[in-house]
Amino acid sequence: MGGILLFDGVCSLCNHLVDFVMKRDKEKYYQFASLQSEKGQSLLKEYQLEVDLNTMVVIENDKAYVKSDAVLKVAPKLTGGWFILGAGKWVPRLIRHKLYDVVAANRYRLFGKKTTCRLPTEEERSRFLT
Repeated sequence: MGGILLFDGVCSLCNHLVDFVMKRDKEKYYQFASLQSEKGQSLLKEYQLEVDLNTMVVIENDKAYVKSDAVLKVAPKLTGGWFILGAGKWVPRLIRHKLYDVVAANRYRLFGKKTTCRLPTEEERSRFLT
């Protein structure tokens, strides 16, 4: 069984991240849902997560990961040498999360915001949870 990546559906950076992961996740390990969707909200409740839209959530093996921990779970499964980001686990979580928070707090200003959540293409639909 694969993992689930929850993302802010109106965030341009987050949508680019989903495209980036989909392109490099050759095993199609991850499925996706926006945090705003019914499925996203249901999963947050199921895993007792009280997160705002400023974090990415990865669910694997019945455990949820947020912020930089989520990024560190995804990177090793991508093709093209992205496993190297796994070395980030040696950086203390407090520092990693702080850096993540800075990017997250400025993502709309730096990368833009959409007026609606991302809609998957016909080809992508099987990888999006509804």
